[in-house]
Amino acid sequence: MIRSNSSKDDCFRYAREQMVRNQLRARKIADPTVLEVMAAMPRERFVPSDLRCLAYDDRALAIGCNQTISQPYMVAMMTEKLRLGSGHKVLEIGTGSGYQTAILARLSNCVFTVERVAELSQRAEQMLANLSISNVRFRVGDGTLGWQEEAPFDRMVVTAGSPQVPDSLTGQLAEGGILIIPVGPEESQTLMRVRKSTRGLTHEALIACRFVKLLGEHGWQEER
Repeated sequence: MIRSNSSKDDCFRYAREQMVRNQLRARKIADPTVLEVMAAMPRERFVPSDLRCLAYDDRALAIGCNQTISQPYMVAMMTEKLRLGSGHKVLEIGTGSGYQTAILARLSNCVFTVERVAELSQRAEQMLANLSISNVRFRVGDGTLGWQEEAPFDRMVVTAGSPQVPDSLTGQLAEGGILIIPVGPEESQTLMRVRKSTRGLTHEALIACRFVKLLGEHGWQEER
């Protein structure tokens, strides 16, 4: 029996509800705006067609080009820790599938997102256009350099693991700003929250995590 599109949509909607209940709320994600956006965003549209049945599983999934879409909990937790406001200007390093980008866009004023793989950037841009998300600007390039001409940014999020917190990014962070970034060796990292004030930078360790490598001038060097 072939399911209708309406039936499939109902299945995905139920899976989203279960994801919010069992993966997010159960792990203390409490920001109502984050939960609302996560409950509405069709994650299945951001993964390859053959993996859509796994879209709401509690794990990262391959999206091609040796990249992944992070598990729903990680997306929600990173977003919550940013403490986003509707007037915030956000820089995202690592567009990937565009799922995290879309979540950020729904919760902020505008998002500037940098992806080193052109194919992924183009695919994400098209997907967000299909979802009528228009407050995002895309760039293909070295994300470790940030987006200097648009700085400063109120919030930053890096979706790849870096050996250290790049000065190139903290230098583009506004006073009072927050940066979320995985930091550590290739095998495992610690998710860090960096705050910037008149007294300088403060670093807070959040949780252990594992991301793909942040490649670039101020990250990991690409193997040749």
